[in-house]
Amino acid sequence: MLDSKVTRITSLYFHVPFCAQKCAYCAFYSEPSSGELINRYVAALIRELEIVADDLRPHTIFFGGGTPSLLNLRQWEQILQAMERLNLLGAEEFTVECNPATVSADKARLFRDFGVNRVSMGVQSLDEALLDRLGRIHSRAMVFKSFDLLRQAGFDNLNLDLMFAIPGQTQAIWRATLDEALALGSEHLSSYEVIYEDDTPLFAQLQAGEFDVDEDLACAMYEEMIERATTAGFQQYEIANFARNRSELRTPDFELPRFACRHNVNYWRGGSFYGLGPSATGYVRGVRTKNWANTQLYCEQLEKGHRAIESHEELPPLKRAGETAAFGLRLVAGWPFEEFQRTTSFDLRREWSADMNQLAGRGWAEISPDGFHLTRQGLRFADAAAEMFLR
Repeated sequence: MLDSKVTRITSLYFHVPFCAQKCAYCAFYSEPSSGELINRYVAALIRELEIVADDLRPHTIFFGGGTPSLLNLRQWEQILQAMERLNLLGAEEFTVECNPATVSADKARLFRDFGVNRVSMGVQSLDEALLDRLGRIHSRAMVFKSFDLLRQAGFDNLNLDLMFAIPGQTQAIWRATLDEALALGSEHLSSYEVIYEDDTPLFAQLQAGEFDVDEDLACAMYEEMIERATTAGFQQYEIANFARNRSELRTPDFELPRFACRHNVNYWRGGSFYGLGPSATGYVRGVRTKNWANTQLYCEQLEKGHRAIESHEELPPLKRAGETAAFGLRLVAGWPFEEFQRTTSFDLRREWSADMNQLAGRGWAEISPDGFHLTRQGLRFADAAAEMFLR
């Protein structure tokens, strides 16, 4: 039993590794679905949840994947009933990622009954040819149908995930997708540039010379996304994330739009979280863990009564602070100096003064008496900026 004086962890992530088929761009750990293995995974996931339950008081819960909505009603009932039994429901934000092809009225009702209040839908594109190119199993018609179904079920916090700089995607196609996605009226929009990672079909096609990467076009698409989303009433609060601002979510040092994803903000602010499921990472009290990226092995370990953790890593304080600084720069608000010091016990102005000045000199960042943040240009190159803060 955990000491009553210990502060419980307030963020909880579940990785569901199953997909109907692997997408051409995906480098996350996932595998084709198999009924018997999914049942075994659900039982193992519940066992892992039972092991850590006493250390949890979830304010945010996130089911990602893979395709969480691929699980059937009975499997979802088992997981959600276990969460109820362990007193882990009632989070302020409870997100489930869904593929438009696997949303049903029954599933939506079940989610609502157990407190799911946010759905993130993997749309990626509204162009049929590009959906096929990406290996997606849904059609554009399924997007509109599933969106309406979720609204009818009472969901008033929906995210649409889009991708840009897809091979074969023109600026005109991107504009059309943005127009249609924004017209749906979701509360949140995420949009990511295609990344070519090893061991994916798109990377192999790029290496084979089947297409070229047009960086200028990708930049133009990114700028268009910001302009269109802002004009439509969204506020950009992170490199690729936009939320409606119907009232503000206040934190001690900065404001976020009301429908910002609180779970992800916790990551970017260096907060602790438990990660459950095959390949899931966790970060609890300064220790990073990673579960085995093998569903069979994951299940075997949990069936023996212990967590399926492949590795533990406890970072030295300065290195941990550097990672926290780097992640936080993804947010448009950047880092208020006092909040960073409260979070890490280090002062950005002392340890990273030269780095901040260098970025400001490039026009990539701004330094104020109270904090440091990347400019619009800097956010486009946030990964390069972030590397400067890693120690």
